[in-house]
Amino acid sequence: MNLINKILAVPAVVLALWAVAAQATVTDDIAKRLEPVGQVCVQGKECAGMDVAASAGAGGGAKTPDDIIAGHCNACHGTGLLGSPKIGDAADWGKRAKEQGGLDGLLAKAITGVNAMPPKGTCADCSDAELKATISQMSGLK
Repeated sequence: MNLINKILAVPAVVLALWAVAAQATVTDDIAKRLEPVGQVCVQGKECAGMDVAASAGAGGGAKTPDDIIAGHCNACHGTGLLGSPKIGDAADWGKRAKEQGGLDGLLAKAITGVNAMPPKGTCADCSDAELKATISQMSGLK
């Protein structure tokens, strides 16, 4: 009888080990599915376990007017979409500057948004100085 118990015990032990391993796999799968989709990284703080790509504006680096125009302004001001002044059309920009109080008036409108243009022309992280330099380059105004 002792031999029969040993023979029956081996499959029982194997089955028990398989069940424990299967449960661990299921638990790991559940934990993986419950992980957060993303993480928030605050500028100036260490972001453990995250590779944060630095862009032209991230980390406080100044953006050039060309970067801002290419990324935010060209879609509308490159074609004159919805009546926006085209890049390089000095007459149209000059007329608008005269109505708004010069380059500073155009900057104020750009910051708050005007007509179909959203505030800061979608460049929320652009500084006022960067926007002013960009408007100056697009318009030719100084």
